[in-house]
Order: sequence, then C-alpha cells, then structure tokens
Amino acid sequence: MSRTLRIAVLQAAFDEDMAANIRTVERLARDAAKDGAKVILAPELFQGPYFCKREETRWFAEAHPYKEHPVVAALAPLAGELGVALPLSIFERDGQEYYNSLVMVDADGSILGLYRKSHIPDGPGYEEKFYFRPGDTGFRVWRTRFARLGVGICWDQWFPEAARAMMLQGAEVLFYPTAIGSEPENPALDTCARWRRAMVGHAVSNVVPVAAANRIGDEDGQVFYGSSFICDEAGEMLAELGREETGFAAATIDLDRLAEQRAGWGFFRDRRPELYGPLAGAR
Repeated sequence: MSRTLRIAVLQAAFDEDMAANIRTVERLARDAAKDGAKVILAPELFQGPYFCKREETRWFAEAHPYKEHPVVAALAPLAGELGVALPLSIFERDGQEYYNSLVMVDADGSILGLYRKSHIPDGPGYEEKFYFRPGDTGFRVWRTRFARLGVGICWDQWFPEAARAMMLQGAEVLFYPTAIGSEPENPALDTCARWRRAMVGHAVSNVVPVAAANRIGDEDGQVFYGSSFICDEAGEMLAELGREETGFAAATIDLDRLAEQRAGWGFFRDRRPELYGPLAGAR
C-alpha cells in the first residue's frame, strides 16, 4: 500500500497583534486538519506585519529565543492536539544575534529542530539584512511522523542550490513560507508569475512536490499578492489560492509513487559533483 500524505498551505493577512495572528493561524490550521492535512504550512513571519520594509529598531523587541517564542508556545501544543506537523516561521533572538528562523514541530508537539534562513535579501521594501544574520544551520531536512520534509524560507526559494541540497538529504516534499508582494521602487513590476515559476522549476528538476504559503493584504502600501500553491513533481498546480483569499489549499500526494518517478528520471543518478566546483566558488 502506497504512502500518501495530505499537505496544506495557509494564507491570510497579519497585523501588529501577535496574539490575534496566532489565533488566525490556529483557526486555519484546524480547518486544514479537519480536511485531512497532516503537514500544514503558514506564511513567513506571520507573528506580525512584514516589518522589514523599513529599518526600525523597535522591531527587535518582537524577537524571542525559539523555544520560548510565543508562536512556538501556542502552536506546538496544537500540533500535538491535531496530530499534524507544523513548520513555524519566527523572528528569533539568540543572545545578541537575530535570525529569520523556522521551528519544525512534529505531530506529537515535539520540536525537531531549527532552521535559520540562509539567503538574506536587501533591497527596497525587503531590507532584511538590517534585522537578520545569515543562517548558520545549513539546509535542514526533518524526519517527521509522516515524511521527510525540507523547508526553505522565502528568498531561499529562488536558489536551486537550496532545493537540491535538501533533496540530497532525502527530502520528500519541499516547503517555502513566504512574504512577497509589490516592489516599492517599481510599482509596475509584478513578480508573482516568476515567483511561482522559480519553485515550479525546483519541483520538476528534483521530481518533488513544492508547497509555498504567502501572506495577503496592504501593509502601508506594500501589497502582498498571496497566490499560495501546491504543485506536483511535474510542476502542475494541485491546489492554489487567489491574490486576496484567506483560507487554506490542500492536496494529497503519493510518496511511494514519487520515489519511483524520481529514480526513473535519473537526475540524481546522473549528477556530476566533480564538475560542480564553480558552484562553491572553486576556480
């Protein structure tokens, strides 16, 4: 009998009320769990508004050690109650250092570990280098109750190396919590289609489903375009949400069939690591 897994992505708007934001994610997670989802992904930094649009020191007070973070304290027990795995995006403080991080919570409510965002963007409206150190965990894959899950965070999703690194560690599904929308320096630029295409490329090149959860809403003129989705290993959309839709999207995948497909395509058989030195800066 094949191993199947139902996964879901959540989409909503968030504001400065962290407790209310957590309740929103809890409500949507409960809805997704009732629909049968066993792994449920919320957007990046859903604890509050996307504060990185400007450099403001007041936001550092919203960071917490990951084991004590209000998001983790509230939602890890929910994972245990619902019997679901929850990848939770947080603003983490570790001593004098600050990270854009993700805590993986398994279906019994236990914390499996921490991933710190590796690629930190720096541009108009997305000034994350002011707030976050580059992650020092390396790319992570967790063996949850249901499957081996790889999770990158937002800007990580544009890098094929990140997806491939997680696949080489045995990932069976790739997840990307996201906060992306309008570009303040170029209001005419809409990156939604290319944002999707970048991750669809990872799906096809690695023969793996990809799930991305984005926020929605107008946050002081920065409009987040939602469009959260789940695609299959061929890049076909299995489930998706609109640009202004609050809710969840879910799909069921067959993990054993995917493993067979992945072996059959030969992408990992035919790799030539000895030729890839330039990827690591070798000359």
